[in-house]
Amino acid sequence: MKRDAFTLPLQQTVAVLFVRADSTYKTLPGTDVWDIERDAKLWPGGAPVVAHPPCRAWGRLRQFAKPRKGERLLATWSIRQVRRFGGVLEHPVGSLLWKKAGLPPPGEVDRYGGWTLPIHQNWWGHRAEKATLLYIVGCAPGDTPPHSAPAGRGHARRPEPQAN
Repeated sequence: MKRDAFTLPLQQTVAVLFVRADSTYKTLPGTDVWDIERDAKLWPGGAPVVAHPPCRAWGRLRQFAKPRKGERLLATWSIRQVRRFGGVLEHPVGSLLWKKAGLPPPGEVDRYGGWTLPIHQNWWGHRAEKATLLYIVGCAPGDTPPHSAPAGRGHARRPEPQAN
């Protein structure tokens, strides 16, 4: 049976790819966590993903970065996994990945049903504000749980569903 973002059961383990060795994800039930030692490139597929590919080769400070050989390709590999199995890809605002990979800007939906949600990670407890883009596939913009910013911080904008 072909498994993709539209046929997976609702209650399923989520693969979390390219996380730090000390990631909080490792404490969460229902996650299959892949850090550098486990090597996310070996993930076999078959579940929705939360992908945190390295951003140093794509971000605003890329001119100072010294990415490992092949590291830049992990982001585009992650996009393919999110599009195939559903899930979320996280990258900083200002990442060149959105332009290079043709990911939709906030307010638009791409041909994969993917859309972009701009957030600040401190809304969920991160110490820094950390402006971030989430590329989401497999969950329509109107079907997400509430995710507005705390008072005084603006709000995350979901694109309107497009008519087919």
